[in-house]
Amino acid sequence: MNGQSLIDAPYRERWAALEQAAGGLHLVRRLVPQTVEQGAAFAEAAYRAGHEGVMAKDLDSGYTPGVRGKSWLKLKHVVSLDLVVVAAEWGYGRRHGWLSNYHLAVRDEETGPGRTTEYPVVGKTFKGLTDAEFQAMTERLLGLERSRQGGTVFVQPEVVVEVLFNEIQASPQYKSGLALRFARIYRVREDKNADEADTLQTLRQLYERQFQRKGRLN
Repeated sequence: MNGQSLIDAPYRERWAALEQAAGGLHLVRRLVPQTVEQGAAFAEAAYRAGHEGVMAKDLDSGYTPGVRGKSWLKLKHVVSLDLVVVAAEWGYGRRHGWLSNYHLAVRDEETGPGRTTEYPVVGKTFKGLTDAEFQAMTERLLGLERSRQGGTVFVQPEVVVEVLFNEIQASPQYKSGLALRFARIYRVREDKNADEADTLQTLRQLYERQFQRKGRLN
């Protein structure tokens, strides 16, 4: 700006210079919240406007092109559902010897009484558990084993987990037609059984509701 490089200036100074130089150009919405509640409301408004979330930036941070540092953090909106583990894959590397890539399923409420309840898969994840939890989950799932195919162990649908994710997308890969993006296990729901898991019908409603906030891809 005016022949002066601002690359090493703190973020607050770079933004002030940008506002001065931008004139009448539209700038991305920005807030320096004074409370957690203000920050949460701003993030929620961004999500309702169709964005994945917000960027949180250290006011004193410099600008480091091409470097993913800890001064800028992408905070995505998170949704929670209670899902059933119906299969798991043997891990590799640090997770070798553990069942650690879990097949997550919803309950199809159009099946059930008088028929076998179906649990269509909506995603997989190995994220969220500690090493001790991986080991405990492996022992538990092996006790529920129904069959094996290659490195995948299929189990009785009894273990319910709370899963956090960012978005739902259409997927030809799964019979359900839907898949969770960036899924991770938050906790095991020892207080719930498979009959209390969230349903495919609920997931479809959430999927359609997304398009109230953003455009639908063709």
